[in-house]
Amino acid sequence: MINDPPQEIPLRALPLDKTRELWYQKTCDLLDETRLTNLLLALTDIHSPTGAEGELASYITDVLRNSGFQSHTQEMAPNRGNSIGRLKGAGEGASLLLYEPIDTHMEATEKEDLPWAGDKLRADMIPSGQLMNDLVVGLGASNPKGMIATMIEVGRCIQEAGLPLLGDLILGFAGGGMPWSNSKRGESGLSDGVTHMLRHGVSPDFAVVMKPWNAVYYEEAGLCWFRVLVKGTYGYAGIPHDTPGWDNSVVAASKVVLALQEWLPAYVKKNTSGQIEPWGWISGIHGGWTDKPAFPTALTEILLDLRITPRTSPSEVCNQFEEVIASIRKKFPDIDLEWEMFGATSSGSTDPENWIVQSAMRAWERVEKKPHGPSPLMAGQTDGATLRHLGIPTARLGWPWPYEEGPKELSYGLGGMGVTYIPDLLVCAKKIIYVAIDTLTRTRDELGL
Repeated sequence: MINDPPQEIPLRALPLDKTRELWYQKTCDLLDETRLTNLLLALTDIHSPTGAEGELASYITDVLRNSGFQSHTQEMAPNRGNSIGRLKGAGEGASLLLYEPIDTHMEATEKEDLPWAGDKLRADMIPSGQLMNDLVVGLGASNPKGMIATMIEVGRCIQEAGLPLLGDLILGFAGGGMPWSNSKRGESGLSDGVTHMLRHGVSPDFAVVMKPWNAVYYEEAGLCWFRVLVKGTYGYAGIPHDTPGWDNSVVAASKVVLALQEWLPAYVKKNTSGQIEPWGWISGIHGGWTDKPAFPTALTEILLDLRITPRTSPSEVCNQFEEVIASIRKKFPDIDLEWEMFGATSSGSTDPENWIVQSAMRAWERVEKKPHGPSPLMAGQTDGATLRHLGIPTARLGWPWPYEEGPKELSYGLGGMGVTYIPDLLVCAKKIIYVAIDTLTRTRDELGL
């Protein structure tokens, strides 16, 4: 297995000429912090859990239409859909997709989310936007709705600037982007929305996605979900522990959990390469009845998420997982267990020499006024991996996250990904504007197409 240190992206210098520089400054001057903030508050107020994003998709379609874009909602199922807007170019250039998912990872109800998300629903877990100075707080206010608002603001500014675009600017927003297979809503999630979008009429030459972390990425992680079933006997609490034929699946599962946890750093070290450090987590243990603790469960289920790189297929990760299970069986021969992989998404990569990655690097260095250097290793799974996997050269740009100066009570754990600092979004918007002008005002030959 290849194990590389973080690599610095080789950058081809190609500064904007005088005309494009004027277009860039004109477009950036149109960025409107108040408009962006108000849109973000409105987006945060519309609840859009995975598999129920239809209302938000329709709202975004209306915003795009009122902003001068050709727009429509691409329906997938009842209360499910994607929103697509297009600003037509002259037909001589490439099409550029600015893409974001629109679903959030919580139902935002006490019945569904507590106590597993904490002892209460915090302000950043509730689909209601609150403005706190330059912060917007609410479920998904940072991810994904801060990103949606930023992409729409970028599109509005480009439209208002009246630039002579050679290629089409496409704004695409899809449901089902969260790493969640929502069994209550047709197994929605795991990038099913963007897959539908790309297979039903949206096929750009390049794409840009905005996600957390202030760096340029040309690849993102995929994931594999594993289930380990540890077997015992259906028992009774009044039975002595040394009774022949009685096995406690919960106690046995605890040994398996500790063995897997001990193995995870070795998995990461073995598979780290490129821009990905593929961490994994033991994310759940299930067994027994909450209202019947007198009867020990015959089965305890362990759930894991393992991240993967573009250089490691789900099949290869299965082989590695089989190896660790074999070692656990050897260490604990009395433990009876089975395992399966029940979910997977492939990772994806774009050649760092590709135009869109190079343009994103130039944008980053122009706005930040310093060399980029190697991107910090990460393991986040997003729709960007699917875009690349389905053949769309894609660059990822972002902003500093989490915001460290926010309310302390909202700074622990992932929460609702719901605290965003508006000035940081505007800085990222300038980078995306640069990429759009750099790309959409050139001929296909200039872009290497």
